[in-house]
Amino acid sequence: MDIETVRQMKAVNVRTVDKDTLVDIKDVEIDANAAPEKKMAEFVRQIKNPYCFLCRGYAVKLEFADTDRTIEDRFMEYINTLL
Repeated sequence: MDIETVRQMKAVNVRTVDKDTLVDIKDVEIDANAAPEKKMAEFVRQIKNPYCFLCRGYAVKLEFADTDRTIEDRFMEYINTLL
């Protein structure tokens, strides 16, 4: 996948995207026994755009911050706010 394709996928506007062009994440099936690289490749192949897809009929857009902090760090911060 080239960098221009990735840029186009990231640029999709979740508010105006045609939902009929999106894949529902519930329809994605990944072999749990596959190697991590194969799982990622298969996920991208099936979902088409890992930045914008459907979940329960809703268009979902993922964005990632340019930071050294991991999702685990953020999740622990969130959990700690609940305690």
